[in-house]
Amino acid sequence: MTRTTENTNTAPTPITTPVPAGSDPLLQLEYETQAPSGPEAVRGLLHPAELALRGMPVTCSACRARRDWLLLNHRRNVWVRCRCGNEWLEPEITRKDFDAMIANPTWTHHPDTDAARVALGFDGTFAGIYLD
Repeated sequence: MTRTTENTNTAPTPITTPVPAGSDPLLQLEYETQAPSGPEAVRGLLHPAELALRGMPVTCSACRARRDWLLLNHRRNVWVRCRCGNEWLEPEITRKDFDAMIANPTWTHHPDTDAARVALGFDGTFAGIYLD
């Protein structure tokens, strides 16, 4: 049997969680500021240093950058995103590796992954610029 539709999009989907209607404002604030959790959570990590996988430095195929990455974790997958906007699935980085990189997370919540990319400067606006 042949498949007529094939999903080739591997990017994480935006996650929005509804806020309980009519709840106490303090409970609503507590709910909104909780760290992302669960199987559908998308977590991001800024990695300003060079990233080496199996001893080989990671280089962006679009702009040749060697540092200043955004790592996105969704389920078992980890994507690497460059400041130029280039993003790829990195099978060498497992969820366990991602969890080990988050030593002291400071969570910032965004409505979806696109809003997070823009807010963190990984939407292509700062292409070719290293931010320190």
